Amino acid sequence: MSKESRMRATINQKLTEMGERERLKEILRARLTECGWKDQMKAHCKEVIKEKGLEHITVDDLVVEITPKGRALVPDSVKKDLLHRIRAFLAQHAS
Repeated sequence: MSKESRMRATINQKLTEMGERERLKEILRARLTECGWKDQMKAHCKEVIKEKGLEHITVDDLVVEITPKGRALVPDSVKKDLLHRIRAFLAQHAS
């Protein structure tokens, strides 16, 4: 396992153990809803299903199809805010 992978695992573990991961997920959900991301993704899902046909697409196929656009549509301000919150948490709980 690379040094970066070990660091990510450690950070993820600390966030999870202290309940911060769930809190950050709730903040992210709220921010994505506020900025209209959720509505954009819902509309994109409907387009993909209409294009492919409901009988010809699985949930897994849909996830693969919409993930790139979903990631691209997350506003930079939301990404920066989340990163800032993670850094602040880690600085506060550094051991």
